[in-house]
Amino acid sequence: MKKLVMIGNGMAGVRTIEEILKLAPKQFEITIFGQEPHPNYNRIKLSYILQGDANFDEIIINPLDWYKENHIQLFTGEAVVKIDVEKKRVISNQGREVEYDELIIATGSNSFILPIPGADKIGVTGFRDINDCEMMIKSASQYKKAVVIGGGLLGLEAARGLLNLGMQVDVVHLMPHLMERQLDPIASSLLKAELESQGMNFLMEKQTVEILGDERVTGLRFKDGSEVEADLVVMAIGIKSNTEVAKNSGIYVNRGIVVNDFMETSTPHVYAVGECAEHREMVYGLVAPLYEQGKVLANRISGMVGEPYTGSVTGTQLKVAGVDLFSAGEIFEDGSTKSIMVYNEFEGIYKRVLTRNNTIVGIVMYGETKDSTRLFRMLTKKEDITGVSIFQTECSAEAGGDVASMPNDELVCGCNGVTKGAIVEAIKTQGLTTLDQVSHCTNAGRSCGRCKPMVSQILAHTLGDQFDAAAAQKASICGCTALSREELIEEIKVKGLTSVKEVMNVLEWNNEEGCTKCRPAINYYLGMLHMDEYKDDRDSRLVNEKMHANIQKDGTYSVVPRMYGGVTTAADLKKIAEVAEKYNVPLVKLTGGQRIGLFGVKKEDLPNMWEELDMPSGYAYGKTLRTVKTCVGAQFCRYGTQDSMALGIELEKKFERLDTPHKVKMGVSACPRNCSEAGIKDIGFVGIDGGWEIYVAGNGGVDLRPGDLLCTVKTQDEVMEMTGAYLQYYRETANYLERTSKWVERVGLEHVKEVLANAETRKALNERMDKTLKKYNEPWNEAIQSEEIKDKYYSKHTVKVGE
Repeated sequence: MKKLVMIGNGMAGVRTIEEILKLAPKQFEITIFGQEPHPNYNRIKLSYILQGDANFDEIIINPLDWYKENHIQLFTGEAVVKIDVEKKRVISNQGREVEYDELIIATGSNSFILPIPGADKIGVTGFRDINDCEMMIKSASQYKKAVVIGGGLLGLEAARGLLNLGMQVDVVHLMPHLMERQLDPIASSLLKAELESQGMNFLMEKQTVEILGDERVTGLRFKDGSEVEADLVVMAIGIKSNTEVAKNSGIYVNRGIVVNDFMETSTPHVYAVGECAEHREMVYGLVAPLYEQGKVLANRISGMVGEPYTGSVTGTQLKVAGVDLFSAGEIFEDGSTKSIMVYNEFEGIYKRVLTRNNTIVGIVMYGETKDSTRLFRMLTKKEDITGVSIFQTECSAEAGGDVASMPNDELVCGCNGVTKGAIVEAIKTQGLTTLDQVSHCTNAGRSCGRCKPMVSQILAHTLGDQFDAAAAQKASICGCTALSREELIEEIKVKGLTSVKEVMNVLEWNNEEGCTKCRPAINYYLGMLHMDEYKDDRDSRLVNEKMHANIQKDGTYSVVPRMYGGVTTAADLKKIAEVAEKYNVPLVKLTGGQRIGLFGVKKEDLPNMWEELDMPSGYAYGKTLRTVKTCVGAQFCRYGTQDSMALGIELEKKFERLDTPHKVKMGVSACPRNCSEAGIKDIGFVGIDGGWEIYVAGNGGVDLRPGDLLCTVKTQDEVMEMTGAYLQYYRETANYLERTSKWVERVGLEHVKEVLANAETRKALNERMDKTLKKYNEPWNEAIQSEEIKDKYYSKHTVKVGE
């Protein structure tokens, strides 16, 4: 078996591997090096995380289990620093040497950082990866004034996200118009007016010459001498191909790694794909051309006869801050072009098609883009438009004429290169009936998701009378099945299913091994339904829960012992200090949950550290009760009305280890001053004269949400009763990975109040809760006492998680 090594674990490279696995599944022994400590994720959706519309798990494209299932050796958090082209081997920054027969360089690109004084100050970042997002989110929690340099797509997405995080945002742009490469002046002015109404402030035709401040940024100075204050500076002015490893290894590099029409570099058996590659003097930054390159390279490297890559005509379907845009081809008129234009300033709709010699050569659309797919096909195929209606009316669109008349070779999903014909064939041959199934099978809608309405129309048209609109749009738990959460739970009950494997087998999963979305969900639902006899399937849990420790960006782990209510003792502090010193722990930190975390711990050291600490797990990694944050309460505080520490400790001791659909955090404040932030917790308790107020569904994360008042009670026993019933009802009715804030918004606060108002219902819920709590064991002790567990998960020679 030939050895295939890939440097880079990003979207273009992994899509190439996916194509290779389809063409030649047993031809290569595959090794991938990824500089980031994560599996392959969707960079297009980083703005969703910044804007609070997604979490990191939701943008992972290929989870760690996918690499295992396809026998791919993955080294995360490890970069290749040298390619020995003579001996055909790569050398990593950890000294690892791996030989190759074929080598793919897919190192992507880096944010272009202006070479100006102060660019290296704290608080200056690009917007390229998840670390950049996390840095911006953290800054927004501490600072208020942000400046984004760059009025292109990426800069505007960053600015919208920072607004959502509560920051004041200035956007600095060198040119007189926003997105000048995609939009003409009219469309740009419409966009600018809309974004100003959302709260963005624009500083146009400004050239930044210096970033001010000592260690941390405090502002910017422009060429005209003016200045602006800033606590955070985001540079979003473009990308620079990451060519360092190729250049240092003697491979020909210009702006990018120069490749021919088959993605071959100047060195035999070495290829490049994606944003690091330069083809015919072009470096592409959009995902669609990179996926086209991946298909060509997959054919070439698998020995198949395939078409060469001749370059891409890029059509960009964008959504900036809630505004639909489409741009393709030429933007500006010259003496040889004519325009066809619709401009409705009142409704904010602008469409302009640029023509030359009776063919479309450019498209700009703002505010309404339903014609974009059809027009882009006409542009790329250079169709004669004589007598053709360029902009379709609403009536023709509603009649479904678009889909019926659409040719099979028309591109529906530009990001993934999926045509109408490919979607129709998959629906017919694979028996697909839902949007999720189509996306899972064809990749259509898997990247930016803008094409999903069109995919739904194709699904409806193809199925005809067999199409069930409600079934097609329902949310299946993942692409491996058409079953929704409710249907899955009902099938488990009716058929008496008792294991993850049995569920997937009996219910005819499309992927017999499942995926990292459905396996943890099935495991949770089985445990929730069969609280007495179900044996937890540890290997079906997410990585952090499987290891009972949070994996860090460098592949090490965290150890966070339980400190009930944030209260500790001198003896426990001494043990933590001794363990940290003995195992050379790089970071000892007070966490936001009032505990002490030890970060940077080697996997093989975890069991010994747990044993020497002799403290319970703090479950900082789990979908369970994380922490109960408390203030010092009436015992010490002159404003306190209740004993917050005692209640916090009782809550934490009762509900620790409880499996929940998502993580749960609590806060207990002894008075309405709310020092423990009880108002933004999943469940918050506020002491008042004569009792407690209970607040629910708060969220202190990116999607900030204040808690809603559930009820007011008089005694600590009533607090425990109401909390147990509320948590159990959440456990039984929420979707897996649905936070309490989203759950309450979905089912309704009044509905929850109505359920919990019934004394018999509360009693039954608490009985099921108490029954469930009896089954849990201390996980760190289990690892200490079981040689089998230690050998399987924590041995130094155990295969690295994700490999």
